[in-house]
Amino acid sequence: MKKSKNNGTLWLFGHHPVVAALQNPNRDKLLLKMTKDSALPSDLIQNVSVQIVPRQEIDALAGPGAVHQGLALQVKPLQEPLLDDILEKVQDKSVVLILDQVTDPHNIGAILRSSAAFNALAVIIPDANAPQESAVLAKSACGALEVVPLIRVTNLVRAMQQLKELGFWCLGLDGYATQLIGDKKLPDKCAFVLGSEGDGMRRLTAENCDYTIKLPISDKMESLNVSNAAAIALYEFNRNI
Repeated sequence: MKKSKNNGTLWLFGHHPVVAALQNPNRDKLLLKMTKDSALPSDLIQNVSVQIVPRQEIDALAGPGAVHQGLALQVKPLQEPLLDDILEKVQDKSVVLILDQVTDPHNIGAILRSSAAFNALAVIIPDANAPQESAVLAKSACGALEVVPLIRVTNLVRAMQQLKELGFWCLGLDGYATQLIGDKKLPDKCAFVLGSEGDGMRRLTAENCDYTIKLPISDKMESLNVSNAAAIALYEFNRNI
């Protein structure tokens, strides 16, 4: 584990992110603000300071239009896992996601949610130009930020090489690929590599993929949102194990 670059605190909003953080023994919880009608089980709130506040106070914290369900939890950022920590947990059948140039916290949060649903080992992102942990990312992850390691690496290609040394195949999702994801059985150890919707993967990232695949979508659409593509790829992997 390494310390987060975010040395401050942040607020998490909404039932799923707040409950998941309260259940996470590795999360430092500082203050829970909740409305009278947002009851939580007493065992969840034994180790955190609690304030019962008017809904307007949480509205002001969360910002315009935020769906907070009367819950706001002040926390310290999670300690960031190291790739080596995760590689120790690799099993005979394992899947990870590698995101190249995906910068929208909504998309990363949604990908974490799908990763939790389909038992992905981790989500790997480059340290540069990637969003830090935030309320938006946590809300989009719907609690998955607490259970799926989000790993930041200095060099994405080096991380791919480490995975390959453990028997992973790095498969790039590319709309221009000739092979469909279902054309042949996926490897038992699979690292799906996804780029941004606009620019896709960077050249070196693409060159270090073992091969590229595409999703069988209608020609009425050029591509899917990256979080949707990740969910379909994870489903396909799980369908074949």
